[in-house]
Amino acid sequence: MEKLCYKSITELSEQVKMKKVSPVELVEICLERIEKLNPFLNAFITVTAEEALRQSRIAESEINNGKWRGPLHGIPVGVKDFFDTEGVRTTAAFVHFKNRIPQKDAVAVQKLKEAGAIIIGKTNMHELGMGTTSVNSYFGSVHNPWNTDYVAGGSSGGSAAAVSAGLCYATVDTDAVGSCRLPAACCGVTGFKGTYGLISGKGILEGERADEVILKLAHVAITTRCVGDTALLLNILADSEINKSKFKNDYRAALKGNKKYIVGIARNYAATQEVRDIFIKTTEEFKKSGYSTIDIDVPFELASFCIDTIEGDRDKIATALFKDIDVLLLPTTTDLTPTTKAAEKLGPQGVAADNTFFSNYFALPAISVPCGFDKNNLPLGLQVVGPAWGEGVVLDVSHTFQKITGSHLKRPEIE
Repeated sequence: MEKLCYKSITELSEQVKMKKVSPVELVEICLERIEKLNPFLNAFITVTAEEALRQSRIAESEINNGKWRGPLHGIPVGVKDFFDTEGVRTTAAFVHFKNRIPQKDAVAVQKLKEAGAIIIGKTNMHELGMGTTSVNSYFGSVHNPWNTDYVAGGSSGGSAAAVSAGLCYATVDTDAVGSCRLPAACCGVTGFKGTYGLISGKGILEGERADEVILKLAHVAITTRCVGDTALLLNILADSEINKSKFKNDYRAALKGNKKYIVGIARNYAATQEVRDIFIKTTEEFKKSGYSTIDIDVPFELASFCIDTIEGDRDKIATALFKDIDVLLLPTTTDLTPTTKAAEKLGPQGVAADNTFFSNYFALPAISVPCGFDKNNLPLGLQVVGPAWGEGVVLDVSHTFQKITGSHLKRPEIE
């Protein structure tokens, strides 16, 4: 039987609702694992243990009195240290923000709290989100739960490490060039970003100077252990006012698995031979499952840091990409996960974003799900990308893949 720390939110929420598992028990389990494993992983910058326990007792009382708020009620989650949290320091892993205490929560954090989620702490990250390894943090490097000699990816490395190692059940993150999907691939978890603006980014380092290009590319993202949990969180975090005609009231309802979509398989992606071999093997699973496939070229070369193009032609190009396909498949990472020592020499982009950045540039929904292991027994990720506002299709296809393969059920041997 799977340990309680690794159960899905989908499964746990029903047990919490039926009073078979208590929020206090879940928080205590997570805090115990953080105390034991965080010295090795460095996944959390700040742990809000006392407040999390207080909130867990409140949640337990509410549920016992018939006031269950929904599937996140009483579930411990983490928040990337990019998002403002009222009264709790928000540092972006940057020395000059080490004592920065926001006066109000980011919108995404507000929504988590309103749903009854329990914020257990702030996760470590690459300094200011400006890198893909999470090695360059004022608070020290994040380490991969599968092998602590290796990086966790970035910039949301602490989140991926925490979810992978069972320190919390999900995290809310950002993704500007692959910042959620890359660490998800490195750590063997599920990393998702929706269409740009679907989840509000208001309250990310509110009041601080920010790079204009990054703001136009950064998507609020979600890290979980399975697609079902991703859909659950998206129901809570998505902003229905952004695009009422495309917004779904229940993203979990999209996980039907009964439609055989037309799947585009990228042919011009960047990858070493080992990554390429695992990706090709992965695509065979879709063919065997009855999906129609089309080889397709991705407009990587058109994705550049040109603000005018970001505001102008990208929608036309993105629409054309999905003219004949429903979703696009390609590897998440280009190479094997580097060691921390190697990453220090490679620089801030030590985990290449060649295969992930284009979906930020074109504002497309994308997810990374585990798809196998490399020769170092470290996870690799499959990326599923959809058309704008095509979150339902992306989630349905990736959920079906997880049901077929079970790759997401493997756990690191860190205890």
